[in-house]
Amino acid sequence: MDEEYLEEVLDLVDAIPAGRVMTYGDVAAVLREILGRGGARQVGQVMARAGGGVPWWRVVNAAGEPPARHRAEALRRLHEEGCPLRGGAGPDAVGERVDLREARWSPPVLSPGPDAS
Repeated sequence: MDEEYLEEVLDLVDAIPAGRVMTYGDVAAVLREILGRGGARQVGQVMARAGGGVPWWRVVNAAGEPPARHRAEALRRLHEEGCPLRGGAGPDAVGERVDLREARWSPPVLSPGPDAS
């Protein structure tokens, strides 16, 4: 696995504020701007192999669903952070997926370097 890409994914995921999320595709799009490579599947591979030390629950699929293997834990953590969730039944139910319209986060726009024209 490309160490530079791995580090960039982990750094970006670590920057996602509590209660907010990015999709795998969102992370990949930001990194394409920075590194010129990568895609949502590569982001998923990084998260599956090395994402345990960052807030992995803040990365969801395009439907707002957390990783299937860790779904309950991710939803619990997102709920505790105040992330808007949808699809729960009953007054005390935790939603089943993230409301991406409300919770999606984008990092601040990168400023051009001194050599940009």
